[in-house]
Amino acid sequence: MKIKKEAVVKLLKNNAGVPMEFREMMQAFGISKAERPKFKAIIDGFVDEGALLRLRGRLFILPTSDAGLAGKLSVHRDGYGFVMPEDGGEDVFIPARYLRENMHGDRVQVQIVAKKRDGKQEGRIVKTLERGFSKLVGRFEKGAKVSRVIPDEVRIGKDIIIPAKAAGKATNGQVVVAEITSYAGAGRSMEGRIVEVLGWPDEPEVEVQTIIRKHDLPDVFPPSVLKAARAVPETIQDSDHEGRTDLRGQLTVTIDGETAKDFDDAVAVKKEGKGAIRLWVSIADVSHYVKPGSPLDKEAYLRGTSVYFPDRCIPMLPEELSNGICSLNPQVDRLTMTAEMLFDGSGTMLEAAFYPSVIRSVARLTYTKVKQIVVDNDAELVKEYAELVPELKTMEELALRLMAKRRKRGSIDFDLPEPEILLDLTGGITAIIRAERNLAHKIIEEFMLAANEAVASHIEERELPFLYRIHETPEFAKLQDFKEFIFNFGYELRLQEEKVSPGEFQRILDQAQGKPEERMINEVLLRCMKQARYSAENVGHFGLAAASYTHFTSPIRRYPDLVVHRILKKQLAKKIGEKERENLASTLPETGLHTSKRERVAMEAEREIVELKKMQYMQDKVGEEFDGIITGVASFGFFVELVEIFVEGMVHISTLKQDFYEYVEKQHALIGERSRTIYRIGDPVRIRVAAVSLEKKQVEFVLARHDERAAPVAEGYGGDEFPKIPVRGKWPKVERKEDRRSGEKDRRESGSKKGRRRK
Repeated sequence: MKIKKEAVVKLLKNNAGVPMEFREMMQAFGISKAERPKFKAIIDGFVDEGALLRLRGRLFILPTSDAGLAGKLSVHRDGYGFVMPEDGGEDVFIPARYLRENMHGDRVQVQIVAKKRDGKQEGRIVKTLERGFSKLVGRFEKGAKVSRVIPDEVRIGKDIIIPAKAAGKATNGQVVVAEITSYAGAGRSMEGRIVEVLGWPDEPEVEVQTIIRKHDLPDVFPPSVLKAARAVPETIQDSDHEGRTDLRGQLTVTIDGETAKDFDDAVAVKKEGKGAIRLWVSIADVSHYVKPGSPLDKEAYLRGTSVYFPDRCIPMLPEELSNGICSLNPQVDRLTMTAEMLFDGSGTMLEAAFYPSVIRSVARLTYTKVKQIVVDNDAELVKEYAELVPELKTMEELALRLMAKRRKRGSIDFDLPEPEILLDLTGGITAIIRAERNLAHKIIEEFMLAANEAVASHIEERELPFLYRIHETPEFAKLQDFKEFIFNFGYELRLQEEKVSPGEFQRILDQAQGKPEERMINEVLLRCMKQARYSAENVGHFGLAAASYTHFTSPIRRYPDLVVHRILKKQLAKKIGEKERENLASTLPETGLHTSKRERVAMEAEREIVELKKMQYMQDKVGEEFDGIITGVASFGFFVELVEIFVEGMVHISTLKQDFYEYVEKQHALIGERSRTIYRIGDPVRIRVAAVSLEKKQVEFVLARHDERAAPVAEGYGGDEFPKIPVRGKWPKVERKEDRRSGEKDRRESGSKKGRRRK
């Protein structure tokens, strides 16, 4: 049987865009019942190619222009998924039954088939554009005839079948890397072959290598790149000084963390008349050594960013550059790009200049030392760094001005605690503590923000193609949800034509500061926000309330910063002609897309290694009790983060006191129908560790005692410690249709949209 694709497309076109039933297509082509299976296989093939779209009830239609939405598929372990559009739009929900044979990580094309009142979109995958994985890391299970690899990524949801001849030297239970030789399709499993044996799963190095391979992080530099790095001189040459401003006479310092090895930013200040302060931010001139198109450049672009694990860094550039000639080490000459800015008493920038320079850092300071000098007035350190104390005090003064100026214009400051993992010499975790963020951190942060913004404004004023760091305004639907949520606590979010100013968000955070609901409002607001990214199109930075923003200050570890340095240097040298403009305009969009992807991959890998260390830390804590905060709520239970050690786990609804629990999505709450007990995001709870699964990468909690939560309340507030606030004094209506009864397994939950939660 030969049915051409063009004939089927023509048939559906002639149907005026109306879906066509399979039997109608059979009739149109004169297909008999006996020929039905072959015809079905042909049509299914056209669907797999993306030429046709299959709807419910064996209806077929041509993909419309809406099918042009491309993005990365993120699959939940329960089977449904989301497609995150490449253009930064709202995520598209994909029900489990419409995932076809796609896997987590695939780049796909989707058609929007429904848009709900709340703005949420539902779609169908119509075409696989690019497979997310060609190799997978997992545990090898040897069988008598056929073996398999169970992927470490739980969202894959499919095992890889390994034929006997393709198992290599893998031993049962080892962690391996499997190359996919054929993807799953209609009636066939995914197959592969073992290409690397990493070792046994409980070895610390295997754990790290598993995550490196899983996220396809390039961790070994090719010989050509190492050769190029070793060819770079270890010291500044006399010819390098040409055309540079000599800043070696200034008291320039670097301020970084205790364990930092690469120093790419240095600062200096000077008080001037009428209360003005001049600031020099000098950044390592990586572009002097890494030329476009060179082996070093190509490798840096491939990596996109350095990746930081608790025990190591996977650098973007070889050590000869990142820790050597490009690192602004003390008491040695280094080439830099400097942003020189003058600020008045209110923190307003009066002028800015940019130029290539040469500096000599007089001291390598740490955040801890600067805090001890400036805040604690440590006598010993004040004496040791007597020459720098006035400079550090001036830096503090300027940073406070800049901070106040930024807050006044509406910049948002989230002050949520972050964990720091402490390891022993063998890579085992010894403790999880709150990462310190003191005044010294804020000084450097403010200076870097000022330099980034100044460079972006400078280039934008000259209307040159550029790579911006953008942060888009939250979606209106999410704003509405947040507005409704905080209304329950007596706060009002003022929207202006379906938009909000960042200052309005900061006003809400300021009002909530110090109150019982502060944590939950911070958490919910954070989830409203879009992810910042790199783009050749400037739409501003919402979170910073900045009209123009870029990344200029870390070219050792971020490729976009290297691109920004190159553009700035060419502009200063007046070397951007029409041809260069066209070249930048054509390449920068792809650079922004690629580096944004690499940033997300790095973040996922860093988050995963931290989560793994947390799981290991909790293994011997089963049965112990901790205080926690509810950080997320779903229809199947709620997630709790432990207060002191920042570990998150889940309290399943089946472990709660017998009741019917209604999941009120917009309030981020579970409400007991009979008891009126509320479990809501931000609420404090006392939990007991019930189980820890390294394989599933999850911790299970139960409430320490059912009476540990506040007693049920009927109206109004439930007390300051456990705020249980009804909607303006009235309890939300609880309807049975979505009830979740504790103590009973609800089979409907696994695929429900209402219960989905994406971090």
